[in-house]
Amino acid sequence: MLLNCDIGESYGAWTMGLDDQVMPFIDQANIACGFHASDPLVMHNTVRLALQHKVIMGAHPAYPDLQGFGRRPMVCSPEEIHAMVLYQVGALGQIAAAQGGSLSYVKPHGALYNDMMRDEKVLRAILGALSQSIGGLALMAMTTANNEPLKDLCAEYGVKLLLEAFADRAYDENGYIVSRNMAGAVHQDSDIILNQAVAIARGRAIQTIDGKSLSLEADTLCVHGDNPESIAAVKAIRQALAA
Repeated sequence: MLLNCDIGESYGAWTMGLDDQVMPFIDQANIACGFHASDPLVMHNTVRLALQHKVIMGAHPAYPDLQGFGRRPMVCSPEEIHAMVLYQVGALGQIAAAQGGSLSYVKPHGALYNDMMRDEKVLRAILGALSQSIGGLALMAMTTANNEPLKDLCAEYGVKLLLEAFADRAYDENGYIVSRNMAGAVHQDSDIILNQAVAIARGRAIQTIDGKSLSLEADTLCVHGDNPESIAAVKAIRQALAA
């Protein structure tokens, strides 16, 4: 089980996250590409940090929504989504190449990620962009109770799929993470986060927000590194998985 983290989300004089503290403990870095956060210098420095720690790099494209941090849905045509994903992946890919690195996958951010999981037109637009990208980039997408439709579409476009689960998010019975607007959507207790991470890694069922049992297939586990508590949780998860 790999650990991934959304990272490189500072912007100009504004700093977000504790990238230098979390990077040593993760396997995959989902690097912001400038549409919801980041800027060219932040992207450059984040790539350098990932290469320093031998972390696999992925692009984290989003809707063009700096003010809303990419969490607000936008009405965009499939052609617009296709182009904006190519644009962001291309920018980060060139910054990585300039430092001797390369991208391995793409994980859409925020509202784009959620729309991709619920709207086939959005998913096809993203898969089309990945199939045209240099290097055979994989798609990191949310695992649910039924991954077969997602697997079939990825196979249609010749795109490798990485199924992602979340250690600190509550799930509904269909295997979707609960909206942040709902109470209890984000786990705060470090023991709950650790137990959920270990259960998913071992293939055991977890408990949904309404108390039901849910089994999730996953290749990678998303963790967060934006405060000291989350850094402690990442370290604990890393140690538990190693054990």
